[in-house]
Amino acid sequence: MLILNAAHLRKTLSEYETHFNEQRPHRALHQACPLRALPDPVDTENKVTRQDRLGGLLHEYQQVA
Repeated sequence: MLILNAAHLRKTLSEYETHFNEQRPHRALHQACPLRALPDPVDTENKVTRQDRLGGLLHEYQQVA
């Protein structure tokens, strides 16, 4: 990714910070996110959707009931 200017850098870092703290699973937290609790396990099959962030460099996955 090419950073164009200071405003672009701030936006990119803000987007990554949000992803890191709210979506990215952490091994030390048993696959939970720092600002979000680990969801209860589900026995049924659920559909998973993917949302791309930062032009596809980051991927976030969520279960859809």
